[in-house]
Amino acid sequence: MKSTYLIKPYIWNNRFRILIGLAALIVVDFFQLLIPRVIKLAVDDLTIMDSDSSRLLKYALYLVFLAFLIASFRYIWRHFLIGFSRHVEEGLRNKLFFHLQILSASYYNRVTTGDIMAHATNDIMHIRMALGMGIVALTDAVVLGIAAIGFMAYINIKLTLFALIPTPFIILGTKFFSKKMHRLYGDVQASFSDLTEAVREQFAGIRIVKAYNLEETELAGFKKTSGDYIKKNIALVKITGSFFPLMVFFTNLSLAFVIYLGGRQAVLNIITPGDLVAVISYLGLLTWPMMAMGWVANLIQRGAASLDRLDKIFQTRSDITDAADAVSIEKITKDITFHNVNFSYSSHNRSALEQVSFSAGAGKTVGIVGPPGSGKTTLLGLIPRIFDTTGGTITADDIDICQIKTDDLRKNISSMAQEPYLFAGTIRENITFGNPDIDNDALDRAISGASLKNTIDSFPKGLETVVGEKGVILSGGQKQRIALARAILRDASIMLLDDPISQVDAATGTTIINTLHDMSGSRIIIIVSHRLSAVSRADNIIALDDGRIIESGTHDQLMAFDGYYAKTYRLQELEEELDV
Repeated sequence: MKSTYLIKPYIWNNRFRILIGLAALIVVDFFQLLIPRVIKLAVDDLTIMDSDSSRLLKYALYLVFLAFLIASFRYIWRHFLIGFSRHVEEGLRNKLFFHLQILSASYYNRVTTGDIMAHATNDIMHIRMALGMGIVALTDAVVLGIAAIGFMAYINIKLTLFALIPTPFIILGTKFFSKKMHRLYGDVQASFSDLTEAVREQFAGIRIVKAYNLEETELAGFKKTSGDYIKKNIALVKITGSFFPLMVFFTNLSLAFVIYLGGRQAVLNIITPGDLVAVISYLGLLTWPMMAMGWVANLIQRGAASLDRLDKIFQTRSDITDAADAVSIEKITKDITFHNVNFSYSSHNRSALEQVSFSAGAGKTVGIVGPPGSGKTTLLGLIPRIFDTTGGTITADDIDICQIKTDDLRKNISSMAQEPYLFAGTIRENITFGNPDIDNDALDRAISGASLKNTIDSFPKGLETVVGEKGVILSGGQKQRIALARAILRDASIMLLDDPISQVDAATGTTIINTLHDMSGSRIIIIVSHRLSAVSRADNIIALDDGRIIESGTHDQLMAFDGYYAKTYRLQELEEELDV
């Protein structure tokens, strides 16, 4: 299986842990094999009436001593083998988290959060179980099984052969059912991803559900998803439900052979009663390896299905990669320039941007305006290489940004998204995101720049106020200003602001924009806004429509041109006057 490359490094790095655990497990198996020998001696002594209290006490103490040794070494193998599986679980989860972080935005357009959560929890758990208890069960099946058969053969070879008659049927049954289990486990785990996503989506949007009084409708949809998950599990249970009872049947069939044939041999004095009891005890020990074959098949097939699912993620490569000859830059000091840039989200979609060319110099502000869907947010996403252009180039200080190391490029950019995202921590943690040791003076300047001071002071705990999931306790304007403060706090050469004042009142919006202009310094600021007053002071204003630049210039130039910008600006002025 190709996907096993994922776990090979962990096996190699933990090889001594595995060897110690396996050694302890084999020692436990050896001590377990001695118990039937002690029982045989005790039964034979009792049968011939050649025993007394002291001898029986000696046998009892032997059993207690063996039980103590078994318990001690069992602790050792559990510590090392189960501990190894936990290390693999941790390593795979960290590796998955890291890999998911470096995948491009286009990947997250194709997969659901629930699917990713299922990979990070359910799939990795199954791999852990396959490696931990799977190794244990497989070792027991081999070591304890072979040794038990050897001890039985030592007592009576003919009786042993009869006891092993069902074994070929167990092997064939395991092979037959394993193929079906592998496919069905894949189906179940894929369905689990859908169920996880359904739960996540419903509770993320619970306020909308309540507002529209759609609890019953959403419940019906969830029942359908849940029913599909159950249906796939039932299909799996039909296989596992047949498999395990079949293993039990063949195991008990062996016991029936031993009772009948061994009993006859004991009556004919071919073997002693102690031998018969010992064979039954060894068969009891052999029952676990025979059952373990089924359990191992179960664990391995489930783990293999999960490993294959993880492998598909790890085989996915980011669309955004550094060129082999990518250069490092410390700071962007001159400009960002678009040269006839085209972009489309896929080959099947129309172009989101076409032949876009403009330049934004240091210390200058560029405003981007246009109707919804005109490509404004897409344009901002191309600068930090969230997406790559499908035509034309973007340069920073005359260097193609695709030739700059991505980390260096993004270190020079601070941005604020159109839909501000807040984490479930405190206001301070959200503003200082990624830089918790920022000094208080810089933090205060960022808070003032985002007109956030009065809002923070209104909370009893101030900056230490916990905002909840996605900032649930805050209004849209408050969330937007916290996100803006986060962008201001980052001392980057380029600031990208996507509709930074769309959710605040006109007076606050004016204050924020004036502050941004005053503190721009040598920064390159690009502001996307539907509220044209936010860009009226910009050094250059670009109007987009259907992905193309339809006009550009300063505020005065565009007002004189009397195109989209001028008409929209006058309309918004009139609306503001009416609101007053």
